Amino acid sequence: MKARLEAINRQIAAACERAGRQASEITLVAVSKTFAPARIREAIEAGVRALGENRVQEAAAKIPELAAITAEHKVQWHLIGHLQSNKARRAVELFDAVHSIDSLNLAERLDHTAGEFGKRLPVFIEVNLGSEESKSGVAPNEVLPLCEQAGKLANLELKGLMAVPPFLDDPEDVRPFFRRLRQLRDEARQIGDGGQFNDLSMGMSNDFEVAIEEGATFVRIGTALFGARP
Repeated sequence: MKARLEAINRQIAAACERAGRQASEITLVAVSKTFAPARIREAIEAGVRALGENRVQEAAAKIPELAAITAEHKVQWHLIGHLQSNKARRAVELFDAVHSIDSLNLAERLDHTAGEFGKRLPVFIEVNLGSEESKSGVAPNEVLPLCEQAGKLANLELKGLMAVPPFLDDPEDVRPFFRRLRQLRDEARQIGDGGQFNDLSMGMSNDFEVAIEEGATFVRIGTALFGARP
């Protein structure tokens, strides 16, 4: 685990150097979905400081079990999968950030619950760049209106945009999707407080270097770190 994490960090540093960026700009979110708490503990001990889960129910079984070690190492939990509105309350309880807002209704539910908990929740708008029916997210032409509306919600900290582009064997073929997300982010930054709306959650095990070259600040890496999923 430690060797794989070091290799990923070297790849991140190399991609940043090619793009004229600093490695400190990148947050590695280790995608721990389907892996048992013992395996996640290994990742934390190796140096992982942000974990990504896809499902609220699965995370709810893991997070309490790992509470001591995550508190000790200041590890954050990120929800990176689709979130149903009826699970918004539990998501606010469990997670430090939500990457998958795809409607104003969901944003409002998260805002309301975060207010009840006295919490300001970092969130990302998910964009369906490839118009894929199997994936969540708003269409590119809906990004700016949703950003404008969600940006007015007092208990949400609108961080930026997230996308899961189509899976393509050659990472270079994914580059235009990453570039498009960056362009949408730049357009949306003109709305409200552009200073905080700076992040791009994009790039996974097979294409994160290209994503970094195109401006990613959060990369979501599972297989390259944990190995094949059980």
